[in-house]
Amino acid sequence: MRTKTKIYQYAKCSTCRKATKWLVANGIDHESIDIVTAPPSKATLKKVQKLAGVPITKLFNTSGQSYRQGGFKAKLPAMTDDEAFAALAADGKLIKRPLLLGDGVALIGFKEADWKETLC
Repeated sequence: MRTKTKIYQYAKCSTCRKATKWLVANGIDHESIDIVTAPPSKATLKKVQKLAGVPITKLFNTSGQSYRQGGFKAKLPAMTDDEAFAALAADGKLIKRPLLLGDGVALIGFKEADWKETLC
């Protein structure tokens, strides 16, 4: 049985709205989850990192307020992966969005060409 694709997004994020609109336009069934009120768990974030094949630093929203105010630019290089996953799971605004998780696939951020190649 195929699991429904999940998109973790923030309603006030224009890129998230664009990504959601793209999913609808391409007929991709999905569940929309507010990344701020219901951030993904550490286990989910670990799965996303593994599926996306990226370093943990790519999961951080480096242009966000939480990242800047939390001093993560200085802290992140010294953090263990477990500490980094815990920080991300505790604050959805720290996570680069939108974050898409489906059967055997994870996408971080929205680049239409990448989404089309991966999902269509």
